[in-house]
Amino acid sequence: MRRVVVVGTCGSGKTTLAARLARKLDVPHVELDALHWEPDWTEADDDRFRKRVGQATSENKWVVDGNYRLARDIVWPRADTIVWLDYSLPLILWRLVRRTFRRIFTREELWNGNRERFLTQLFSRESILLWALQTYHRRRREYPDLFARPENAHLAVVRLSSSRTADKWLETLH
Repeated sequence: MRRVVVVGTCGSGKTTLAARLARKLDVPHVELDALHWEPDWTEADDDRFRKRVGQATSENKWVVDGNYRLARDIVWPRADTIVWLDYSLPLILWRLVRRTFRRIFTREELWNGNRERFLTQLFSRESILLWALQTYHRRRREYPDLFARPENAHLAVVRLSSSRTADKWLETLH
């Protein structure tokens, strides 16, 4: 594994696992959210985002985390491995609630000065919980089909269904 993409529903732990994997492999960690979000929660325009992704994945070794369809045609052909965090919806929702409250109360800075806000993250159309509910089942249907496409035949797919299996898998890597 030299170029790995970690995918899964928001809240599944993509960034956490990708950071651990990158440290273990001693390669750069690329967080697609950091390339996508500008200050004040403004989305980078498509061309800027794609250019950033292309630059970040132009090296020979990296671990990328994120589900951006807009960048898939850049990242996946360059990757050799996909790690899919296919966790249960109740676990994901619990993690999202816990993570969101922690980020709000600690005022943790995410990308480019952005911080999560209580009302926005939990009680609006931009709610991270709503996003998870809207995308969870679609991703579970979509990923197996994407992995089976001929253009993705070069990818080794690692499907992890729990934190415990993820931890055990990481332990097997040298």
